[in-house]
Amino acid sequence: MRTIRVKTSPRDVSPLLAGAATAVAGCGALLALAGSDSPLRGPFTLFFLLAAPATAIAAALRGLETFGRLLAAVAGAVALNMLVAQGMLATHHWSVRGGIVVVSAISALGLLLALTRRPRGRTARRQGV
Repeated sequence: MRTIRVKTSPRDVSPLLAGAATAVAGCGALLALAGSDSPLRGPFTLFFLLAAPATAIAAALRGLETFGRLLAAVAGAVALNMLVAQGMLATHHWSVRGGIVVVSAISALGLLLALTRRPRGRTARRQGV
C-alpha cells in the first residue's frame, strides 16, 4: 500500500491566514448578531464588514493583478457598506443586525455568482487546438 503525501512548502502560510481571517470574520458577525458586550465585538465586526464584500469582489475580479484586485476589492467593500447603510437609513429600517445580515447576503450572493461563472476545464475554442 502506498502512502500519498501532500507536498507543501513550510513557508506557505496563505491557507493558514485565510482560515484565521475567516474565523475572525465569522466571530465578528456572530458577536454582532448576538449583541455581545465583548470588547472584541467592534474590531471583529469591522473586519467582517470589510472582508466579506472584499472577498466576493476579489473573486469576481480574478483577471486583475494582485495589488489592483486588492485595492478594487477594499474600495468596493467600503462602497457596498456605505450603500447598505444609506439605503437602510433612507427607509428608516436601520439596525446593526439588519446591516450585518444584508451585507452577508449580498456578499454571499456575489461570491456564489463569481464561483459559478468560473470556467472549468477547457473551453470550446481551445478544444480544437
